Amino acid sequence: MAVPKKKMSRSRTRRRKAQWKVSAPHTTACNQCGEQHLSHRACSNCGTYNGREVIEAS
Repeated sequence: MAVPKKKMSRSRTRRRKAQWKVSAPHTTACNQCGEQHLSHRACSNCGTYNGREVIEAS
């Protein structure tokens, strides 16, 4: 079993923990209206996903 040789400093630990949230979420353009939305999610503007309407448009 691996055992650390030295204590990891607080700043080093916090920098490592904060590293995963650096990038912005990936968005794609809607095929129907062209508005940007999160990948693999229904469009909030027109309510379509994968070419069909899944929620009522607001």
